[in-house]
Amino acid sequence: MIQRLRLSHGLLMLFLLTSIISAWPWPPSYKDIEGLILRRQDNPKSDTSSTSSSASPTKTSAAVSKTTKSDSKSASGTGASKTAKASGTAAATSGAAASASASGTQKAAATTQSVNPVLPAGGVNMITPSALAQTTYYKIGDYVSFAWNYTSLSITPSKVDVLVSCSANSATYTLQSNASFEKTGSIVWDTSPDITGTAPLLTETYTLVIYDAQEAITEVASAGKLGVSDDFTFGMYIPQKYTPLADWTCAVCSAALSDTERQALKFMFGMCIVTVLSFTWFVSGIF
Repeated sequence: MIQRLRLSHGLLMLFLLTSIISAWPWPPSYKDIEGLILRRQDNPKSDTSSTSSSASPTKTSAAVSKTTKSDSKSASGTGASKTAKASGTAAATSGAAASASASGTQKAAATTQSVNPVLPAGGVNMITPSALAQTTYYKIGDYVSFAWNYTSLSITPSKVDVLVSCSANSATYTLQSNASFEKTGSIVWDTSPDITGTAPLLTETYTLVIYDAQEAITEVASAGKLGVSDDFTFGMYIPQKYTPLADWTCAVCSAALSDTERQALKFMFGMCIVTVLSFTWFVSGIF
């Protein structure tokens, strides 16, 4: 009984609710209904705007990233071009230096000659005066001429020095200094007292010295190079005034014999006579 009352009461309430809903005034447009009734599904516009808004920062960040990348590429390209230019300039400089070094090496190699180490050092052969002539004497104050050839010379010197030395007064007279090399050397020496300098020439023997100007005079020459040539010697004398033969007197000459010389002759002849007589008596028994 109670259940029936409850059921009837429920049906009555449902009927009243249905009557109220049917009598409720509806809005004139569908849009107003959308404003009154909210749907559960998401709004496509808001989804689109949110999607576009969320995609926009991505595009912006991508654009910024592209710009940054392009800037970095530009900067890296500029740096790379500068580095390439610098490296190209450095390579060109190093190439020029290498070519200059190679050229210098080639020049040095061209001027360097290989010489057999068993070969003798270069020397000098006199032409004037002749090497076969006896000792030559020159008058002090005259012009003295020398000429020579080089022998056993494999490496040609660029400059030569020519000296004359005298051991009596320990003096050295420079005839040529740093003279250009010639196959046949020659020089004319003025032996006047005002030319020879503070060390006057003496009546003595002199030595002609010829050597490579780039080497020391005490240097021992290697094979094929010009050594110190000091083999040629000559004499020089101070001329005396002319004296007529009638007025000339020999200081060490005498026509007469001295007492000592006469006594020596007497003793020699006496010993000869005694020796002959003694031998004759011994052999023949005469006397």
